[in-house]
Amino acid sequence: MVAEPTDGRCSGGTVEGMTTAPDDLAEALRASIGRIVRATRALTDEIPQAQSASLGLLDRQGPQTIAELARARGVKHQGQSRTVAELEERGFVDRVASEGDRRVSVIRLTDAGRAVMLRERRARAGTFASVIGADLSEAERAVLAQVPELFDRIAARLER
Repeated sequence: MVAEPTDGRCSGGTVEGMTTAPDDLAEALRASIGRIVRATRALTDEIPQAQSASLGLLDRQGPQTIAELARARGVKHQGQSRTVAELEERGFVDRVASEGDRRVSVIRLTDAGRAVMLRERRARAGTFASVIGADLSEAERAVLAQVPELFDRIAARLER
């Protein structure tokens, strides 16, 4: 059961034997989300994680330089340059001159790159949905249905 928001000052407690202390809850969620993401990707992904993450960024944020992609992914320029070269070899991205500075190359998603990224997203969602449908009761699914809105609120706060 999801508690109604209070004045924002929560020291925590327990609900049905589970802690609601923000630090404990944050760590438990971080670990669980990471485990779900890793397990789902291991079952479904067609391409390496670095390539998948780069395609996702290009899809969400549009064309970017290698430096921008590296910064967004938290990796070194050299590593991102290698990832872009691999994606380019596979026809998933291409390089075009920047409109603002013709000397700068901008990386953009191709139709083939978009297709593989969407296939992976659908496969992940399908795998996740299969487990939810097979292993969770209607009551558990009702609780889980509240999570996306809560995560969206947390993300909005973090993005400010």
